Amino acid sequence: MEVRSESEVQVRSEKVLPLQGQVIQRTRLKVWFIRVCSSILIWTCLVQLIAVWELYQPRLFSGFGGYTKMSVHVEETLPSPLPRLPARNYTNNGFLQVSCNGGLNQMRAAICDMVSVARLLNLTLVVPELDKTSFWADPSNFDDIFDARHFIASLRDEVRIIKRLPKRFSRRYGYQPLEMPPVSWSNEKYYLQQILPLFSKHQVIHFNRTDTRLANNGIPLELQKLRCRVNFQALKFTPDIEALGEKLVRMLQERGPFVALHLRYEMDMLAFSGCTHGCTTEEAEELKRLRYAFPWWREKEIISEERRSQGLCPLTPEEAALILQALGFEKDIQIYIASGDIYGGERRLAALRAAFPKIVKKHMLLKPGELQHFQNHSSQMAALDFIVAASSSVFVPTYDGNMAKVVEGHRRYLGFKKTIRLDRKRLVELLDLHHNGTLTWDEFTAAVRQSHEGRMGQPVHRRVIADKPKEEDYFYANPQECLCDSKTCDDLFGPDNSTGVQ
Repeated sequence: MEVRSESEVQVRSEKVLPLQGQVIQRTRLKVWFIRVCSSILIWTCLVQLIAVWELYQPRLFSGFGGYTKMSVHVEETLPSPLPRLPARNYTNNGFLQVSCNGGLNQMRAAICDMVSVARLLNLTLVVPELDKTSFWADPSNFDDIFDARHFIASLRDEVRIIKRLPKRFSRRYGYQPLEMPPVSWSNEKYYLQQILPLFSKHQVIHFNRTDTRLANNGIPLELQKLRCRVNFQALKFTPDIEALGEKLVRMLQERGPFVALHLRYEMDMLAFSGCTHGCTTEEAEELKRLRYAFPWWREKEIISEERRSQGLCPLTPEEAALILQALGFEKDIQIYIASGDIYGGERRLAALRAAFPKIVKKHMLLKPGELQHFQNHSSQMAALDFIVAASSSVFVPTYDGNMAKVVEGHRRYLGFKKTIRLDRKRLVELLDLHHNGTLTWDEFTAAVRQSHEGRMGQPVHRRVIADKPKEEDYFYANPQECLCDSKTCDDLFGPDNSTGVQ
């Protein structure tokens, strides 16, 4: 038997130990590598599962509603969800760019129209551009106000929407799309016969004005319902706006019922409508100068009292106070002012505050830091007012602008919640008769209430006026096709609620 010396054993051990260390190190590296690969594989599978879930979730749950509710407090008497149209496979006919004009609610309605046009013509829609050059000069982009990811995903079975044009169609690469405003109040035949052929020559068309470019009436039922799906489902506000709007609603509801008063007595409205009733001479001149400063405002010389007598002016805060009292609102009711800065400030709100002390605004309910993110972004601030107005116990607009109309339509969808549509032409007559002593308070109150019995947001057929689309009822104020199906419409509206065709 071979006997090794202690020195030989020591030398051999010194050779073996490094080899064992190398083996251990390799083993550890191998284990580390396996763990890294496994983690990557698991995360990849998770991402794929989420993508598949987002793709098929709307279809899986279509039988349970398939219709996202507004994330604000709503009444339990909601109408049945609008059915989702079947998924479509179609050949893309081109790309549609749109630049919306106007304030938040004008742009909102226009977006609904443009999605419908894109679907009708089998076009790919680029996420709309919002107006940054209007009086409000709001720099907000689409995804600063609306949840763009939800907008695209919720409409994926109906129209393809992309965030930006492919590079080959970019202006940076010298491509010039056809720019044009479509004709106002047009039906589907106009777009099929006059707009669609243009895409054979121009692969991209840019609509540089989008307000009221689709008719109120005479549109196929599937397109009317699509306008509603975009409005009520796809156009969700961003999570930040939704969260703060919901907080405002909760704070108000905890204190009891509240009225949302859309007091449109703001500088831009007064200047461009020429309404100066109740203003000082200096204020009237300031408003006139503002109107003349905008070259696109065609009508310069306006006689304020004539405009007012025709019902074309917003009520003043003092007039609004009298009308609310005549309608029976108690002194202790909460009134949320859903508007921007009132022209004349607190001085002009004195009479309204005296009649209804519980007047609140956004900045009175929230901490300064909570609104800081939204300052100087009028559309984002308007979105907060929209959420509150849609959720209020009663909504009272003092002017029938886009905000008033679109909120009215939302409240109809949310169960015909009370919206008092003021008949300003009649009210001006009654106010003047009361001020000059012809009508006593009791007579004035009775006349105001009687003239508004049918103007409380109850079910009613949308009014159609042949060849006068500007004068007929606005689709988004009363989207009746989305509030019932063909079997229940007659029961819902009833023969007495039809205004007929004029």
